[in-house]
Amino acid sequence: MLDAIQSQDPEIAALILAENRRQAETIRLIASENYASKAVQDAVGSALANKYSEGYGGKRYYEGQENIDEIERLAIERVKQIFGAEHVNVQPYSGSPANMAVYFALVKAGDPVMGLGLPHGGHLTHGWGVNFSGTYYDAHQYPVDRETELIDYDEMARIAREVRPKMIIAGISAYPRVVEWDRFREVADEVGALLVADIAHISGLVAAGLHPSPIPVCDVVTSTTHKTFRGPRGGMIMCRAEHAAAIDKAVFPGLQGGPHNNTTAGIAIAAKEALQPEFKVWAQAVVDSARALGEQLSERGFRLITGGTDNHMIVVDVTARGVGGRKAAAALNAAGIVCNANSIPFDPRKPWDPSGIRIGTAAIASRGVGAEHMGRLAAWIDRVIAAPDDAAVAAAVRSEVREFITAFPAPGLLDS
Repeated sequence: MLDAIQSQDPEIAALILAENRRQAETIRLIASENYASKAVQDAVGSALANKYSEGYGGKRYYEGQENIDEIERLAIERVKQIFGAEHVNVQPYSGSPANMAVYFALVKAGDPVMGLGLPHGGHLTHGWGVNFSGTYYDAHQYPVDRETELIDYDEMARIAREVRPKMIIAGISAYPRVVEWDRFREVADEVGALLVADIAHISGLVAAGLHPSPIPVCDVVTSTTHKTFRGPRGGMIMCRAEHAAAIDKAVFPGLQGGPHNNTTAGIAIAAKEALQPEFKVWAQAVVDSARALGEQLSERGFRLITGGTDNHMIVVDVTARGVGGRKAAAALNAAGIVCNANSIPFDPRKPWDPSGIRIGTAAIASRGVGAEHMGRLAAWIDRVIAAPDDAAVAAAVRSEVREFITAFPAPGLLDS
């Protein structure tokens, strides 16, 4: 399948094969990753990548759009069917550009905005200082409660009444609990703010009915199209009809040129897959595995942020083991278990070497690894973190991991 690349550029072919092998032989626990289906990957690598399509269906700036318009229409209609959205834009290149388009469409530079603080489980684009959202807007962060580590809705309301934000962002990137959209709506209505939900991490769980939907509650909803949606690396914006024109204009021509038509086709395929009964079965396995893994880690003495999980992710404080998150993640990677270092709420350590690691179960569920396997996985994690500098332990666990995981073929990977 890589013959053309091998002939033209053997160095790149070798690296693709090496990455394919890495994904096949490791347990991938990065919460923002998954395995896209072969159909999605074939669409992304198709002739659609050759076509330029500035504009929207029926109103393109270049000719030859009859196939592109139909592909984008299918993607939009399927996403509408899944989520019940009044308007959908599937052109954003990813989640951060989708969020930027919402800012560009609905608020002005310097306006006050609010989002969950990054160390408390939010995202860079929710108003963090090093990001555009914290640089060009008067950004304020609401926290989680110090004791429960759950979103402090009362404090969020207090801050909103004080700063009177034009926009409130309700969204997560490292928060393992259900988000109560109605609580945000009450506050947004009280202070006259627009309410935006970022469901990049949980869109697949929302689609499967395993997390409350923000669509009936929020003015705008953004998401990536990979993670738990299992599509290509892209983004989408769903909104009420009254905001449709502003959102579309912000995406193009405000912030982007032509959409990536190959990605749009991948989104359409992923949306069709999400409409099948099997998708709900898979999503339930994701949640069940996360809960089971959390319970197994707790039994081994690890402290879970918020005490557990309602979705696909777990945030684990590893400092009681005498190690920081960066070292723990590196040790696990050497052992074939791939996750990422992550800050925890009120973290006393620096962001580059925080106190926690973030774990997600979407990718392993896509391989058929289920809740019944989480005891074994937790034992490996425990074993490695207990001896993070022991190369022999890492090598032994990596061998065991490879033997285990290759029995669960991954969707979309090349035969190696």
